[in-house]
Amino acid sequence: MTLIKSISGIRGTIGGAPGDALTPVDAVKFAAAYGTWIKSRKGKKVVIGRDARPSGEMISQLVASTLQGLGLHVIDLGLSTTPTVEIAVTREQAAGGIILTASHNPVQWNALKLLNERGEFLSAEDGAALLNIAQHDSFDFATVDKLGAYTHKGDYIKKHIELILKHKLVDVKAIHKAKFKIAVDAVNSTGGIAVPKLLKALGVKKVVELYCEPNGKFPHNPEPLPEHLKAISRTVKNKNCDLGIVVDPDVDRLALIQEDGKPFGEEYTLVAVADYVLSRRKGNTVSNLSSSRALRDVTEKRKGTYTAAAVGEVNVVTKMKETRAVIGGEGNGGVILPDFHYGRDALMGIALFLTHLAKSKMKVSELRKSYPAYFISKNKIELTPQINVDEVLEKVKNKYAHENINTIDGVKIDFEKEKEWVHLRKSNTEPIIRIYAESQNEKKADELAQRIINDIKTIIK
Repeated sequence: MTLIKSISGIRGTIGGAPGDALTPVDAVKFAAAYGTWIKSRKGKKVVIGRDARPSGEMISQLVASTLQGLGLHVIDLGLSTTPTVEIAVTREQAAGGIILTASHNPVQWNALKLLNERGEFLSAEDGAALLNIAQHDSFDFATVDKLGAYTHKGDYIKKHIELILKHKLVDVKAIHKAKFKIAVDAVNSTGGIAVPKLLKALGVKKVVELYCEPNGKFPHNPEPLPEHLKAISRTVKNKNCDLGIVVDPDVDRLALIQEDGKPFGEEYTLVAVADYVLSRRKGNTVSNLSSSRALRDVTEKRKGTYTAAAVGEVNVVTKMKETRAVIGGEGNGGVILPDFHYGRDALMGIALFLTHLAKSKMKVSELRKSYPAYFISKNKIELTPQINVDEVLEKVKNKYAHENINTIDGVKIDFEKEKEWVHLRKSNTEPIIRIYAESQNEKKADELAQRIINDIKTIIK
């Protein structure tokens, strides 16, 4: 059993003893801490929504009742998406929001992802304040005459789609004219509601639905990595689709499948969308340290400035605001369009990519070949209590001190001469060390990653 408490929320596996997993006791405690933090800021209203995993309804009821017990008004979107909840927070003029989703984690996991009044993830300072409240049980529940109200609003995915259709960078006529045939893998979560509706609203007449029933029964590992997407790859090729679209359970990550059944590359979702946005708006871009160098190349070609941020959506958003970026996100398929909202939004990513594809008049594989060729090898090492992560990272840093080192988030080693890099960091969401390496082909990227993994294993021993 696992329970991870961080400034961004609480994440864990369902079942087990309190404090060791995400039990009802832990869900109530952390919801009470969040509600108390909201009240300290004079807040009165909180938006909640959930993905389709089986534990979602139970956790949602616990969280909603706890917030009501603190005297807060709860607006429950029910089955929803992370970006939809983010948008609803500001439209409802709420003091914050909670998304009940463990994102790409397997079905036994769930989480409370926490938002501020702007519909953005909490800052480190706010997250630390909330953790302190939880640690000391500093809760003061309302008396019976001051309990909070509860309202269900199940139409926010529709509102989200309507806002996308109105955005000036989304060309519905061009998408309709292209007559795309698109397959969708929504891993049987809420993307199964949102993505087909969006595609039909954009004028896509032929949609092949794969795993689009929001029953929470994930048919494969829900992280949209190539090794998990064999079914949709076959479907795209066998059904002669122009494109395959894959989203994670809470619909903030977007992966694409080319018409030949090959992955477009999760890293290249943001690269392609950024290229389109930069062709219409001059400006800067931001992604995290674990994202492809290709975004920098595309940005500089368009006369903009690229900046790297620490991993984590809140860090990317902060850097985007500092640099006035016109587009940004994360190389895991997360697209952030700031004049829409400061959050990763797979639905907006789909609309922008389809507009770009329609206007380019290329096949998806041809569009992919128009971008710089890099390959990222994504690896991880399971952590045990005996592993001192800080010591491991320090020793790796010292070994490669003669290279370009960045330590704002773990250790990133940039081998500028070879146009390669490797990034090591402790995950915020799982008990693992992530090791990402990028080079100009798959073999070299894998070899670089394996070299660093061997270094780590030697240090651990």
